Amino acid sequence: MISVTEEISLLTQQENQLHTSLDNLRGQRSKVKEHKQVEKDLAAVLRKRQNLQAWAIFKIGMPVHCINSNRLGIVKELKTTPGGMGVVWVSWDGLLQIPEQPNLLQIDNAALAKIIAVGDRVEIVDGHEQAGATFTVERLLARGAVETTDEMVFEREEWQKIEEVSQEFVMALSEGDEYSTHSNRFTQETQMVTHSTEELGGEMPEITVTVHTTAITVHESKELTTDEEQERHRLELKVELGFQEAVKALKQLRDKKLYRSTHQTFEDYVVERFGMQRAHAYRLINAAVVIENLSPIGDILPITESLCREVAKLPNCAQQQKAWRQTLVGTGGKMPTIKQVRGIVERLKEKPLVKASDFCTVGDPFILTRLEGAERKYNGCWAIARELRDFTIAVDVHDTTLAVKPDNLDPIDLPDVRRQLPETLKRIKQLRDCGLLDRCAYTVLESLGRQIYLTDVEEGLLHWLEDHYGVKS
Repeated sequence: MISVTEEISLLTQQENQLHTSLDNLRGQRSKVKEHKQVEKDLAAVLRKRQNLQAWAIFKIGMPVHCINSNRLGIVKELKTTPGGMGVVWVSWDGLLQIPEQPNLLQIDNAALAKIIAVGDRVEIVDGHEQAGATFTVERLLARGAVETTDEMVFEREEWQKIEEVSQEFVMALSEGDEYSTHSNRFTQETQMVTHSTEELGGEMPEITVTVHTTAITVHESKELTTDEEQERHRLELKVELGFQEAVKALKQLRDKKLYRSTHQTFEDYVVERFGMQRAHAYRLINAAVVIENLSPIGDILPITESLCREVAKLPNCAQQQKAWRQTLVGTGGKMPTIKQVRGIVERLKEKPLVKASDFCTVGDPFILTRLEGAERKYNGCWAIARELRDFTIAVDVHDTTLAVKPDNLDPIDLPDVRRQLPETLKRIKQLRDCGLLDRCAYTVLESLGRQIYLTDVEEGLLHWLEDHYGVKS
């Protein structure tokens, strides 16, 4: 396992190599595709290196706040994602730990935890409209600000601590309500911050890496709102938990574009944040759709992407629910195997056989469709029903007789066509049976076998062939 400093050094080397490659490709018209790929790779390496540089300055126990936010948090853990990106886990208000992107955090040197804590009393200084008033601190905020129990916020320069705490407040704390418990926990955490900062000698480590820079065209992503930031963190946590919650969360991250503040594309985001390739990410999102479709029918839902993939072979929600119900009946309510789900799905995909006598009568005209194998060449040709069998129909085409299923026949409902086609078929068969046709005549008859009605020119050609070969119509 290499250190963060070594990783940053390696990324810097990659940047320099990619810069050199860009310089070599610049101006070569035949290398435009390669140039774009190198630019994309360079942007990804640059983003990862900057992320690790920002991540490396944080230490466990440090007080931090988010950019453009007044919430004060405590660094609890420092982790790297499977994609190699650094994530700072922060406890906000002593209640919730969520992963934060290091570039969106600032170390809060003005937190002043050792001189003020939740529950302390403060007096407002002269010059403020509340000058002389005293308040109880309910929450510590960023940059040394405090929020009082009256839901008022005072900046660091607007308050001073009152050393003596009133007996009434001590009694209130002793009642042991839920908020007091949370407040005490956060006070202890802020005291940890003081020790951590003192151990560092009041100075934060600084990492400086000098690299050669070249202008790269990268579109700036739109910033997320505070609510979107919180939702992104909540969903990212779920992605790293159980399967069912993970796939739903991943789908929402994609649908709501909550990756846009740090990544240009969803594909880049999942690779760097979760170490997940594009194809797998989209398979999980498809699984989320299946989970949503199956949720209304019970609590037993697929627990793997492969199970969802089998169910997804059915085209709509109703069929997917039917397949899952039947599968669970067969397993006695236990989680099925892939083979069991596949068997049910394949049976439901099979269309029921239709009796030929219920589908048509002898002499009905059709257009042939969905034929496979050697018979594919007849797709689009017209045909006349000749014989009705149990579940197949013998039909005549311009040069032979085929046995097909009702699924292969599209009815022709035009009255004039239904009258004319049997006569056209009779005339074509008489010509073919004469045994005198040359190759051009066969080509003409094959073409006529695809036309459900004859134009004047086509009617004239058919008459000419009949006259030429001496065949009476």
